[in-house]
Amino acid sequence: MKDWSIQGEELANCNCNYGCPCQFSVLPTDGTCEAAVVYDIKKGHYGDVKLDGLRAGGVYKWPGAIHEGEGHMQLIIDERANAAQRAAIETIMTGGDTNEMATMWFVFSAMCPNKHETLYAPISAELNIAERTGSAKVGGIFEITAKPIAHVVTGEPHRISITLPNGFEFENAEMASGQTKTTGGDIELLKNNATHAHLASLHLTGSGVVRT
Repeated sequence: MKDWSIQGEELANCNCNYGCPCQFSVLPTDGTCEAAVVYDIKKGHYGDVKLDGLRAGGVYKWPGAIHEGEGHMQLIIDERANAAQRAAIETIMTGGDTNEMATMWFVFSAMCPNKHETLYAPISAELNIAERTGSAKVGGIFEITAKPIAHVVTGEPHRISITLPNGFEFENAEMASGQTKTTGGDIELLKNNATHAHLASLHLTGSGVVRT
């Protein structure tokens, strides 16, 4: 396998209740999964191709739980990426040069036989993991926002994080309330409003999460 590494931050939003049942190995809140995610790559490479400073996104939709398959996915890659960088990011995000089940990208791709054409667009992202806030715009395809979960009694920002010592995406993520609006592309998301979101630092290779 070709050596690769990505370090950066992600903002993800799905249609489930806060916390995301997938993180607890139980079925989705309403039985389906619809998700959008943005990755802000701070440092990365694929072989000798540098990926520093680029961004990417994805829109995913499954008729049931992710592990049941039959999903649809569409990747969006930063329009600033050159041909080699585009090919590298697409390979990584479709599970190429990755040990089986080692990353979420491998799993998502394996569970999505319906792969729509990869798009290239301007991607902006402002993420603050500590504050549980974030926003991203992916061309005319989708927008995603996150804010702290409001405490059910006081209304004050409620902080909760999830730690996954053996996870394939992150070691630790901050939970938030998210919203996604799709305005283009091939996959429409209809349920993502005041639903689960998380922000996390990522360090991934073809062997999985690099743990501290």
